[in-house]
Formats: sequence, structure tokens, C-alpha cells
Amino acid sequence: MTGKVRFSLDPHSSPQMDKINEKPQLAIVHSHLEMGSMDGRSEHEFEDESLVTPVNLSRRANGLNGGYHGSFSTAEQDTSIRSLNDSLWRTLKVVLFTSKINILMPCGPLAVFIHHSFADKGWVFFLSLLGIIPLAERLGFATEQLAFFTGPTVGGLLNASFGNATELIISIHALKGGMIRVVQQSLLGSILSNMLLVLGCAFFSGGIVFLKKEQVFDKAAAVVNSGLLLMAVMGLLFPAVLHSTHSEVHYGKSELALSRFSSCIMLVAYASYLVFQLKDQRDSYDPVGEEGCQNEGSTDDDDEVAEISKWEAITWLAILTVWISVLSDYLVDAIQGASVAWNIPVAFISVILLPIVDRMTLLSSPIPFCVVVGWIMGQPMDLNFQLFETATLFITVLVVAFMLQEGTSNYFKGLMLMLCYLIVAASFFVHVDPPVGEFLIQRFPINSFLQAKEQKEVLLQS
Repeated sequence: MTGKVRFSLDPHSSPQMDKINEKPQLAIVHSHLEMGSMDGRSEHEFEDESLVTPVNLSRRANGLNGGYHGSFSTAEQDTSIRSLNDSLWRTLKVVLFTSKINILMPCGPLAVFIHHSFADKGWVFFLSLLGIIPLAERLGFATEQLAFFTGPTVGGLLNASFGNATELIISIHALKGGMIRVVQQSLLGSILSNMLLVLGCAFFSGGIVFLKKEQVFDKAAAVVNSGLLLMAVMGLLFPAVLHSTHSEVHYGKSELALSRFSSCIMLVAYASYLVFQLKDQRDSYDPVGEEGCQNEGSTDDDDEVAEISKWEAITWLAILTVWISVLSDYLVDAIQGASVAWNIPVAFISVILLPIVDRMTLLSSPIPFCVVVGWIMGQPMDLNFQLFETATLFITVLVVAFMLQEGTSNYFKGLMLMLCYLIVAASFFVHVDPPVGEFLIQRFPINSFLQAKEQKEVLLQS
């Protein structure tokens, strides 16, 4: 006996021998796999290796990809939906919840509800006025955000245009209803509040914060703006003087024709002013130091970035404009009822209360534009703001021009401007327009017209 054990691989071997040889054979195959030997491989080993072929590998790979393709697309869709929801929520948060004044936004829907439920004109006017205030502020915010993507020139044009959108929408609704005096007085009130109240508050607040320092601004820019104000006053003054002196060539027509011509000239002046401001004198609006010279270098505005995307800004501009238009319709419709309910003159509501929703400068105001729009709509909108309103505007421009001529500001100048605005507000509180019949007679005096006609016939006969 040599101690050797011989295993047979003969297929004709007995079952008993197969059972005996099964475990040693598996052990031999396992040992060969561990040693990495290529010699003496068994049939079972070749059968195990034959199970892993390139075909099977490709099938398994295809099966893996095919199995996870649908779930991968679903994951992409879920990610896109989640990203869209996050972007929508971020935009709503920035536009609707970042400004504290947005707490007044529910006043708009409440005004619509009261109009259709109770028809209380006083509350409808009050709530519509409060509801438009945050919308006008957010409209300016969306315009500023859009300006980040358009450059300084186009951005300046957008700010100049949409900055007056609220007042323009209200004026168009009033023109559609034939409320020409409301349009005139509301536009005048916006000018007065901007020049006296807003500028006065700015001077006063700055003077209080920097009590021991004198604030300095560009004197040249102030002189240019004062000249533009006086030019616009001249455009409003001549139709009023022409009407008051009864020196029209054609009564009831010359005054309107002069107003339309002057409005076109003022629009040309406004366009030229924009080109001058945005192209030729862009550096003149940089911050000014204490010595009166412009500060060079980057400012805080350079670090500002857009909070919403371009298309989000355009979408919000459209939404806010439509909602302002809706509320403006309710606001204008309730003016007369609010005047009766509160026992307040319409002149006070138009000059003092309506301008709360918007602020604007004289040349950038839609006064000339409203004259042209009224011309297109067939409404006799003109620049004759009546003697009382025109005199108020003329004195206001003189006061502001004197305050700006030195190029400095302090809290006392701001206080003076605010006190002047209180005088103006009190004046319009006791000022009442004549009734419609008397107003038409004043606008188109029949006796003067007949006298002029008779004089003309005498001259033709002679």
C-alpha cells in the first residue's frame, strides 16, 4: 500500500463511487481556483467559468441599464419639479414678503369685496388707495430688478417709464370717465408732494442723522432740474393766462390747441433730458463728497445683484400692472362718493390724497402724455389748470429753486419745505371748484364769444 487514492472520472462508474468522489473532486476544483493553476482543471470548473461570458456580461449590463432608466428619468423629473417649486417660492418670498409695506396688499381685494357687497364709496376709495400703495412700490422694485439685465441706459428708461406707471394708469381711467379736473389736480398734487413733502423729508432726515455735517449735492444738476421745472411751469402758465385774459383767437379752441402743442414740445424736452442724463452726463450723478467733488471708485451700488431673474421680473411687471389697473378703476369710481361721504372737497382728494400712491418729477410726469392721450380719446384735456392751481405750482417751483441753488441741504431747509406743503394742503382743503355749469361758462364764456363774433363781423363789413 502506497497510500495513494485513485479517483476515476469515468461516466460509467458506479453511483457509490460518484458519491465517494464528489467531495474530493469539489475540493480539488476549489484548491485549483485558489492557487490559480491552469493545469488539471475539472469539468465542473470549466462549467462554472462558462457561465460568465462576454454575451452574459453585456446582457447583464443592458439589463442593469434598462432596469434603472425609468427610475433615473423619474428622479430627474422630481428634481426639476422640486427646483421649480423652490424657485417659485423664493420669488414669492422676495416680491411679496420682504417689504413691510406689503402688509397693505389685502386692502385691494377687500375694496373689491366691499364695492360689490355694500357699495360704500368711502371705504372703497380708502381701501383701494391703501391697496395700490404696496403695488406701486413693488412695481418699482420689479423695474429695478429688470434694469440689472438691461444695462444702465435701458434701465434708466425703464425706471423713468414704469416709475410713473401708477399715476398714468389712474389718469387714463379718470380720462375715460371724463373726469378732466381730477386728472389735472392729481397730476399737480403728485408734483407738489414730490417737490415739497418728499424732498423736505429727505433734507430733514439727512440733516438729523448728520446733524454736525452739511450734506452736499451736485449744484450743476440741481440748476438743470430747476430750469426744467421753470420750463414746464411756462407750458402750464400760458394756457391759463390765455384763458383768464380772454385773448384767444378762437374761443374754446386756441387754448386747447396751445396745450396740445406745448405738450408735444414738453415730451421732446423730456426725451432730450433722458438722453442728456443717461448718455452725456452719466458721471454727474455719482456720489458727491463733502468737498463738493465726485467720489471715485466703486460704490455700494456696484455690489448689488438681482434678487429675481429677468423673466420673473417681466412676469411680475405684467401682474402688478394689471392689478393696479383693476384697483384704479374702483378708486376713480369712488372719488365723488368719498367726497360726499367724508365731506371733503374733490380738489383736496385729488391734490393731496391721490398722490400718496405715486411720486414723480414735473417733466417726467405724465402731464403732457395725458394731454396727448386725451386728444386721442376725444377728451378736451388741456394744460389750463386754472389760476389757483397754476399759481400754487409757480410759487412752489420758485421756493424749491431757491432751496437748491447752493447745492447743500440741512434739516432746516427740509423743515421749511414740509411746512410749505402743509400750507398747500390747507389751501386745497378750503378750495372748491365751481359747479359744472359755472365751470363750463368760465371755460367758454358765451358773452365774450358773442362780442368777439360781432366785432369780427364789423371788421369784415368795413
